Amino acid sequence: MPLVSCPCRQCDVNLLILKAALMCLVLLLSSLCLCHAVQVSAVEVNTPEEMFVENGTDAKLPCTFTSVEVISSAASVSWSFQPEGAATRISFFYYSNGKSYPGKDIPFKDRITWAGDLNKKDASITISNMQFRDNGTYICDVKNPPDIVVKPGEIRVRVVEKDSLPAFPIATVAGIAIGTVTGLSSLISIVVCLVIRKNNSKKRYSG
Repeated sequence: MPLVSCPCRQCDVNLLILKAALMCLVLLLSSLCLCHAVQVSAVEVNTPEEMFVENGTDAKLPCTFTSVEVISSAASVSWSFQPEGAATRISFFYYSNGKSYPGKDIPFKDRITWAGDLNKKDASITISNMQFRDNGTYICDVKNPPDIVVKPGEIRVRVVEKDSLPAFPIATVAGIAIGTVTGLSSLISIVVCLVIRKNNSKKRYSG
């Protein structure tokens, strides 16, 4: 006698497959909705590439940032330091919700001051009495949830002897200023000569 498959059993199998497919569809839609609802943007951090500081003076390390989100109490700033020639970084300062948290076992203990304003998107700090051992790279990292994807800003600081800061920038500025004044003077002289010549031409024609 030939075996006959039970239609009820086949219906149960089809029902299970349908339920599994519906469950996968629901999970997929939920994931898509969640990804759409939580949009993470990037914080852009801006710092100078290099700074020269005189030994024994105070140095303000500038750090600004941009964020599409409103600055909230969850925003935070962290600074770390990589000494010249070293391969590891040292976290030495943290700021959040209006409070500063300097590190304890750090080269700059008791020399760090918060100099920024998060509402103005400024995350700068000041280190007093800079020493030659403070040579290295300073890293500024800012987070403003949900903007947490950040490429930190890095400043290479060079501590030099007093009165030995490079004079190149000052000379360059002076040269640009002198060149600008000279160029303007020449241009004004040419314009005046053209006006006088034009007036003289009119007088000759009238005579």
